[in-house]
Amino acid sequence: MTQMSTTRPSGARRAPVAAVLVLEDGRTFRGESFGAEGTTIAEIVFATGMTGYQETLTDPSYRGQVVVMTAPHIGNTGVNDEDFESRRVWVDGYVVRDPSRVRSSWRSNRSLDDLLGEQGVVGISGVDTRALTRHLRERGSMRAAISTEPQHTGGSVDALLALVQAAPSMEGSSFLDDVTTPEPYVVEAVGEKRFTVAAIDLGIKGMTPRRMAERGIEVHVLPASSTIDDVLAVGPDGVFMSNGPGDPATADHVVGVLREVLERRIPYFGICLGNQMLGRALGRGTYKLKYGHRGINQPVQDRTTGKVEITSQNHGFAVDAPLEGTFETPYGDAHVTHVGLNDQVVEGVALVDGPAFSVQYHPEAAAGPHDAAYLFDRFVQLMADHAPGHTGSDSTTSGKDGA
Repeated sequence: MTQMSTTRPSGARRAPVAAVLVLEDGRTFRGESFGAEGTTIAEIVFATGMTGYQETLTDPSYRGQVVVMTAPHIGNTGVNDEDFESRRVWVDGYVVRDPSRVRSSWRSNRSLDDLLGEQGVVGISGVDTRALTRHLRERGSMRAAISTEPQHTGGSVDALLALVQAAPSMEGSSFLDDVTTPEPYVVEAVGEKRFTVAAIDLGIKGMTPRRMAERGIEVHVLPASSTIDDVLAVGPDGVFMSNGPGDPATADHVVGVLREVLERRIPYFGICLGNQMLGRALGRGTYKLKYGHRGINQPVQDRTTGKVEITSQNHGFAVDAPLEGTFETPYGDAHVTHVGLNDQVVEGVALVDGPAFSVQYHPEAAAGPHDAAYLFDRFVQLMADHAPGHTGSDSTTSGKDGA
C-alpha cells in the first residue's frame, strides 16, 4: 500500500483543497481534502458504525485500508487522548460525507481533521458515501486512491488510475510487522491475580488486555514473531491471539506456534485474525469476502447456547468450514460454534473435546455492543477447568456458557 502525505501541527487551520477518489474500476468521486494532503493508495472498505470513529481509526486491523464511513456526519465529538485503541491511527485513508464543523464533547481536545493532519492520513470529504457504499457492495472491495495533488485533481485521473491498478492487492499482503508490539509488555491483573495469559499481538486493541485484566488475568503481550519457547517462558495458563490486518494465508509462523499450543493442550482463545489462525491450525482454509463485515451491528448466533448477539466486526477474510456437524482435525473433532445471520459466514470455531475456541468478531468492543463480553468469562472458565490439580470434568467450549 502506498502513502505520500504532508503532516501539519494540531490546530493549524487551512482552507480545504480539491481532492479526488479513484477506484480501480475507474469510478471517480470528487470532493475536498480532509486531514493531510497528498496521495494514498490502498484497499477501500466501508464501516457502518454511527459512533466510535476514533476507535475505528486506531484499530490496527485497518492497516492497509481506506475506510469509508457510511454515517454521513462524522467528527462531531472531536478526538481525545483516552479513546485510542493503539498507539496511532492505522487507516491508510479516510472518506466522509459531511465532517462536523464544530466539536461538542467536553472530553475532546482537538478535532478529527487535526488528528488526521497530525498523523499524515489523507482523507476526502463531500463524497456521496451512500452511492460509494452501494458501489462497493455490488462490485466488492477493491483498490483505490485519494489524492489532493493538482496533477490528479485538475483534470484527467488516468495517471492516478494507473497507479491504483498497479498497486498490490490485499490478498497476499501481511502487515503483522507493522502493527505488532516491538517488545513484550505486561498488563497487570486488576485485584487478585487468578491466571497468566500469553497474548500474541497480531494488532491487538487496547481494550482487549483490559477486559482480561478485569477478570484477574495478568496479560503478557508478546510480538507476533514470538516462538513457542517465548510463549512457554511466560508460564501461561492460557494463550490468546488478537485481531489484526492482512491476509491470514500469509501468517504461517503464527499458525505454527498455535499448533504447538494445541498439541500441549494449553487453553486457547482467539479473536478475529486469531479465529482465522485457529481455523488454519485445524487444517481449514480461509477466503476473502466480497466486501467484508465492518461495523457495530452484526447479528451472530452462538450455536452452543442458541442466543443471538449483536456484535462489532472488522474482517475481510473468513474461515472455510462446514456449518453443520463436526470436522476432523489433528487435535480431535472441531465444529462451528458461531454463525453470522446476515450471510451465514463462519463466526466462531472450537474443538469439541479440547481447550480451544475463537470468534471472528470483537467481544471487547469499546464503541459498540457488549453482548459478547461473556466470551472472556468463557475463557476464564476454560483455564480454570484445565488448571493443574483440577478434578472436574474436561469441560470444553461446546456447550458451556460461562456468562
